[in-house]
Amino acid sequence: MARSMALHLTKVAFGAASVEALTERLAARAAAGPVFLTTRYLPKRHDEVAGQGSLFWIIKHQLVARSPILSFGEAEGGRVAIHIDPVVRLVQARARRAHQGWRYLEDADAPGDLGGGDADGVAALPAELVGRLAELALI
Repeated sequence: MARSMALHLTKVAFGAASVEALTERLAARAAAGPVFLTTRYLPKRHDEVAGQGSLFWIIKHQLVARSPILSFGEAEGGRVAIHIDPVVRLVQARARRAHQGWRYLEDADAPGDLGGGDADGVAALPAELVGRLAELALI
C-alpha cells in the first residue's frame, strides 16, 4: 500500500517483547471493541496524522511494525483516544531510540512495509522470526 505524504507517530510497544506479542495483544483488544491508545493531549498536528498516518511501533530499539491511525477522539478523564487499526503491518526494521509517549515521524523518514521489492517473502515469515531478524539487523 503506497502512503501519501502523511505524518506518523512513533511509540514504544510497552510490555511487548516481540512483534508476535504486540499482534496478539491488539487482536485480543479488537475482540472486545475498537482499539485505541490514550494520551494526555491531542497532537497539535493531528489533522496531518488522522486517516493517513500510522502509529509505528518500537520494540527493542527498532521500528518494526505499524498500525494505521483511523481517528482521534475523546477518552475517559479528559484524555484523548488515538483509534488505530488493530492489524499490525510489518515494516523494514530501522533503529529508533526508545522514548516516552509518542513522537512525530515524517513520511520521508518512515520505513516501508515488508512484502514488496527486495523484501519479497519476508512478510510471509512468522512475526517472531521477523522480530528476531530485525534485532540482529539482518532485515
